[in-house]
Amino acid sequence: MKSLIITVAGKSTRFNKDTKENVLKCLYYEGSAERSLIYQQVSKAYPYVDEIIIVGGYKYEDLESFVPVYLKDFNDKIRLAYNEHFEDYGSGFSLIRGIGNLSDNCEEVTFIEGDLFFDTDSFVQLLTSEKSILTLNQEPILSNKAVAVYVDETDHIHYIYDTNHSNLFIPVPFKAIYNSGQMWKFANAARVKEILGELSQEQIEGTNLEIIQKYFGELEGNQYDTITIKNWFNCNTVMDYRDACKNLLNK
Repeated sequence: MKSLIITVAGKSTRFNKDTKENVLKCLYYEGSAERSLIYQQVSKAYPYVDEIIIVGGYKYEDLESFVPVYLKDFNDKIRLAYNEHFEDYGSGFSLIRGIGNLSDNCEEVTFIEGDLFFDTDSFVQLLTSEKSILTLNQEPILSNKAVAVYVDETDHIHYIYDTNHSNLFIPVPFKAIYNSGQMWKFANAARVKEILGELSQEQIEGTNLEIIQKYFGELEGNQYDTITIKNWFNCNTVMDYRDACKNLLNK
């Protein structure tokens, strides 16, 4: 079984600076609901996965109302999960909740963050790969927004991200550094489930990179592939969303 986890629990603070009233970012649309982030992600994934787990938190009742109506064509594969710590824990707990809701016979799982727009071809390449995948994008690496990934001297990967959006720090020599596409394929779902039992309380309360780093940090270079997303938008603001719609809607 192939599974997809989409996390949408965050409070969308930066996005809501541009809206008349607070919204759940993934549900926001201008025009029709098909122009929402969540519709675009689910509709592109639907033919290639067996289950879609959407993890919410902030304005969870809005998500519960939206999915049965506007995602009705995909509801046979969708399950909602609730992150009760969306305010006091980091982003990692949403991924933990998603992994905890995977079907017992799940063999591989793809994880994407719910504020992304991306082209269909790159996403299908990710979903259909038989190997574990980390994605990259072609934007500049800026400390106030980027999730950076670097390759060390032994060809192992490491993720860095500053939750304060201040500075990034790499403490060792490295061969390459990239801007993460914030989408991942875990070809070994069983290992992902095992990792949950190995996390400290601090890691449980941290970012999703705790789990991602632990999984990919164990892999040798020939055990994973990288995909550069051709067209990629992280919709931190309404203007980001509008730019994405102009470039990527249904592409």
